[in-house]
Amino acid sequence: MVSATGADLGRVRAAVAAVSDPEVPVLTIDDLGVLRSVEEADGRILVTITPTYSGCPAMQFIEDRIIEAVLDAGFEGEVRTVFSPAWTTDWMSDDGRRKLREYGIAPPNPVGSADETVLTIRAVVRCPRCDSADTKPVSEFGSTACKALYQCNDCHEPFDYFKEL
Repeated sequence: MVSATGADLGRVRAAVAAVSDPEVPVLTIDDLGVLRSVEEADGRILVTITPTYSGCPAMQFIEDRIIEAVLDAGFEGEVRTVFSPAWTTDWMSDDGRRKLREYGIAPPNPVGSADETVLTIRAVVRCPRCDSADTKPVSEFGSTACKALYQCNDCHEPFDYFKEL
């Protein structure tokens, strides 16, 4: 087995980091903060990921794309899934949040941005189309379980909101 150099690991990490999320293809697993590490162990590449939630149906697809990226970079690899610490939307990159907005999905607010002791108070969800703060929830579930459906009261457009976790 061939050991990976620092340059090899950088190249493999870049390839793995570029794997897209199948549910929101504008985001990569690096944008989401799902990619935790890329290391070499005994001539193999070990990629550690944390799913957005334990039942995420996209994880097998993502794992398969990671293995393809490692193989394309010239190495054998494996994916290790860790659940602790649990993934949080705070791990999303600023670039990922920008990509969501440009794609028409309101990015998540920072965790704890709403007063969790008062259930009637919600964090402000800005419209990704016109940037209005005058929005309302339509449904707690959007096109996927990690999104809610909102509507803007100014431009009247519906949009997904990536829920904070």
